Amino acid sequence: MLSLDAAIPGTGRRLAPAIETPGWRDRLAELDLVVDLGSRIGTREWWRGLATCTALCLAPILLVPDAPPLVGADRPALGEAQWQEARALAISPLASGADTGRRMAANDLVLPLADTPERPSIDLTATLGQGDGFARAIERAGVARDEARRVADMVSGVVALEELRSGTRLDMTLGRRASKSQPRPLDHMLFRARFDLKLEIGRTDGQLRIKRIPIAVDDTPLRIQGIVGSSLYRSARAAGAPAKAVEAYIRALGTRLSLGSIGSDATFDLVIEHRKAETGEVEVGQLLYAGLTQGNRKTRLLRWTKDGKAQFFEASGVGERTAGFVQPVTGGRMTSGFGMRRHPLLGYSRFHKGVDYGAAYGTPIRAVTEGTVSYAGWHGGHGRYVKLNHAGGMATGYAHMSRIAVASGARVRQGQVIGYVGSTGLSTGPHLHFEVYRGGAAVNPRGVAFQTVSLLAGAELANFRATLARLTAIRPGEKATPASAMAEVKR
Repeated sequence: MLSLDAAIPGTGRRLAPAIETPGWRDRLAELDLVVDLGSRIGTREWWRGLATCTALCLAPILLVPDAPPLVGADRPALGEAQWQEARALAISPLASGADTGRRMAANDLVLPLADTPERPSIDLTATLGQGDGFARAIERAGVARDEARRVADMVSGVVALEELRSGTRLDMTLGRRASKSQPRPLDHMLFRARFDLKLEIGRTDGQLRIKRIPIAVDDTPLRIQGIVGSSLYRSARAAGAPAKAVEAYIRALGTRLSLGSIGSDATFDLVIEHRKAETGEVEVGQLLYAGLTQGNRKTRLLRWTKDGKAQFFEASGVGERTAGFVQPVTGGRMTSGFGMRRHPLLGYSRFHKGVDYGAAYGTPIRAVTEGTVSYAGWHGGHGRYVKLNHAGGMATGYAHMSRIAVASGARVRQGQVIGYVGSTGLSTGPHLHFEVYRGGAAVNPRGVAFQTVSLLAGAELANFRATLARLTAIRPGEKATPASAMAEVKR
């Protein structure tokens, strides 16, 4: 190819530039069919790319054959007799419902039975569910309603039906019935009514009779000791103490000493209710004794019930100390203080022996601390009035109630509802008049902090110390003490 600047020999002239026209193959090779449709939208190249994409999508659709699909002949369904024969002779898994190896297919020698014979007895098991009734459980198992009620009455004569635990297994045998339209009679039943008792019900001479089967139980408490180490909780759990017992142990110690002051070399000591039946079952109960030894300092606490309240007492007979009192009415605001004031109804000044709390009609009134009801009834200008006596010569009064919820002589606990806000007596509206007495004299309730200490004395203290000695005589991990060791531990 000649250059555009090349000269023609012998003439001294230059050639004109040569222009080549590209052919269709060159133009087709330069044509970009794969266009990025995300850029240069609306240009000629973009429309060309869109047309290419559309053509590629339509081509497979246009090339699909329009011949109808081939349809095979339907397999005729087997009749009942054919299905049963095929099911009996087929070799397939038993889990799929096959009868492989169980029976042969019916032939002409087989005659249908006019009636199906019944089993002479049926052994089954029923389980008491949560909130289930005993009679209802055995009635669901197939026992007649009247007979189920008779059996329930027999059982209730030995043990309260409410004490039967959910999950109790009832093993029953139902006998032959006169006809298929009647329920089967109960021939035998055996179940565990309590941890230490089984009950057996059998039919003798056509009558149901109940039999007690005692289960020997060793109820000697279990003693666990060990070194505190890095964690009191983990060490006690590793020694075999149940989680709930360890939690109760820590709470009991927390009422007497700071848990942070317990050293790693201290020795913990727990005594827990423990029952083991001769059949092998074990039942673990509540914490009975909590002890801790740190050098020469020993903490010994025994669970004891006094005045209906269980608490931990020290070896000396001193119980838990409770300080302060709760608010007598929740959400009430003080409307009148202690001291001289002008009476809103009488119109003259006189000494106000308590404080008033304004509250809505019917608001519950609670005992500020535990005590005994010394008076409950109408009390002149106080209207409906309750007075509580507390330890240490203290007493509290609650006036103008709309309704009283306790009786005279009753023992009340801290926070218990004793009445409801009202406006009885000399009152201008619903409120609580609250009084505090020390040695019989009224004192300002806002300046009093109660401290109640439970003390044991006399014969009760002697029983307490005897029980403490028996429990601490148990060797750790051994069952050496007689079962009567628990006899005097009040629950």
